[in-house]
Amino acid sequence: MLRFLTIFVWLAMTSAAFSAPLRIEITDGVIEPLPFAAPTFIAETPSAGDLSRDLAAVVAADLVGTGLFREIPESAFISTLTSFASPVQYADWKAINAQALISGAVSVEGDVVTVKFRLYDVFANQELGSGLRLSGTRDGWRRIAHKVADVVYSRITGEGAYFDSRVVFVSETGAKDARRKQLAIMDYDGADVQYLTGSNDIVLAPRFSPSGDRVLYTSYESGFPRIYVLDVGSANRRVLQDTAGTMSFAPRFSPDGNTVVYSLEQGGNTDIYAMSLATGDARRLTNAPSIETAPSFSPDGSRIVFESDRSGTQQLYVMSADGGSPERISFGQGRYGTPVWSPRGDMVAFTKQNKGRFHIGVMRVDGSEERLLTASFLDEGPTWAPNGRVIMFTRETQGSSGAASLYSVDISGRNLKQIRTPGGASDPSWSPLGQ
Repeated sequence: MLRFLTIFVWLAMTSAAFSAPLRIEITDGVIEPLPFAAPTFIAETPSAGDLSRDLAAVVAADLVGTGLFREIPESAFISTLTSFASPVQYADWKAINAQALISGAVSVEGDVVTVKFRLYDVFANQELGSGLRLSGTRDGWRRIAHKVADVVYSRITGEGAYFDSRVVFVSETGAKDARRKQLAIMDYDGADVQYLTGSNDIVLAPRFSPSGDRVLYTSYESGFPRIYVLDVGSANRRVLQDTAGTMSFAPRFSPDGNTVVYSLEQGGNTDIYAMSLATGDARRLTNAPSIETAPSFSPDGSRIVFESDRSGTQQLYVMSADGGSPERISFGQGRYGTPVWSPRGDMVAFTKQNKGRFHIGVMRVDGSEERLLTASFLDEGPTWAPNGRVIMFTRETQGSSGAASLYSVDISGRNLKQIRTPGGASDPSWSPLGQ
């Protein structure tokens, strides 16, 4: 059984902090990583020693992992922080070219961990935030570290946070002709993997609910694809759609979590339906002799983007959430699929196949400004970070015997990197930001 960590946050930012000059402007050009120092947090109780080191290390890893920050090693430090209340010797940090300084303190009382931290603009000689205190259980110390990194990242970049989030995915084990696929969940960076279904299941396309407490997925345990909804905390599940003589797949929640859109195959035809979770009533949204699948809601719930071969090739379309006449938005060469609307509402991410290569790309919701972010033997199934800045996807490399891995990339096409998982992994779905 999974437990959500309860975290209490109190934050008071001074008015001077918001006029500070320290800032990373993220553009599509080359970005010089901002150098920062994150000394080991100060242990204010005897049992906080290991955590003080581990917390600082995770905060630094989160920031460095964005490609926007560069950590200055402790071997270069001139000053040391011996107390959370000690004044900062700005000249010593300037001398090693640290533009930002993160100081923190950790105390442990029983099972409760409390972290205080401050962020400084070294060259402006000023503190950027004060009075931040995070508390949680000892088992949830990594989440506390992610929250610290989120504040630092957002304050310096002006972007929304995303480190305090999780990813549900399909964990793959076994030979290619006997592959086992089960649902698993992890921190956004691949840590703390936990399994939600048994190793004998064959599951596909998990999708988080907007509140992060439920997951939709497709299972083949009955021999035919069926949609299930699973409670993340208890791992209890139920069949969502089980109409005789049909196959249902590719489900996704509406932004309010009350409706599920999905594909239903019946009599050789595949269309998109919407089901109320409260009543179980289903409505048919498309009615065409083509294959309509992979629906995804806009953040305001008013529209749906999906893939269809109604034009003769696999392309992307947008329609009202109530159905009606769809509008095609993809017009480039190749085939488009697995569209997903950005949390910001301004873009759609997709998979594109063209000239024997697969790509993860983004475009405006009207189909303009298409941009390909990756190129590989097989890239597919994008999912957005909660801030709409980073995309995670599945990659299979040539000669890998069908073993898939998870990768992430910035929407500018920068900072492509693999997410470490215990084994093969596919079909990621990013959770909303932690509550």
